[in-house]
Amino acid sequence: MKFSVEVITVPVEDVERALRFYVDRVGFVLDVDYSPNDAFRVVQLTPSGSSCSIQIGKGITDAPVGSLRNAYLVVTDLETARRDLLGRGVQVSDIRHKTPIAAWDGGFAPGLDPARGNYASFADFSDPDGNRWMLQERGYRTA
Repeated sequence: MKFSVEVITVPVEDVERALRFYVDRVGFVLDVDYSPNDAFRVVQLTPSGSSCSIQIGKGITDAPVGSLRNAYLVVTDLETARRDLLGRGVQVSDIRHKTPIAAWDGGFAPGLDPARGNYASFADFSDPDGNRWMLQERGYRTA
C-alpha cells in the first residue's frame, strides 16, 4: 500500500490575511478558492515545487488557530531561501545547525552546518496566526 501526504490544514483566524501572507510573502501558488456559502470556504495553496499543499479557510477544521507546529519546508539552499523570505517581509529566525552532528543530542549551534549535510540546518518562521514552519536544508550539494 502506498500513502501520500497531499494536503495539510492550517488553522487561521482571518482567511484573507493568511491568503495574502502565503501568496505574497511566502510565495505559495493559489490553486483553489472555493466558497459555496458564508459558512464554508476552502483555499488551497501549494509551495513551489511541492506535491503537498496546504488548506486554509472557514469551516474546514476545529483545530485552534495558530496550532500548527513545525511543518517542514525543505529547501536545497537555506541561505538563499531565508534571504528571499526576509526580502518579502517574512520574519525568519537565524540559521542554526545540529551539533554534534555525528551524535546529535538535541543541541544547536549558530549558522549552517559546516559540511552542509542533509537535514542538519534549520531556520523557522510563523504566519500571522502563529502557525510555525521549519525550513530545512537537504540536497545542497546536488542543487
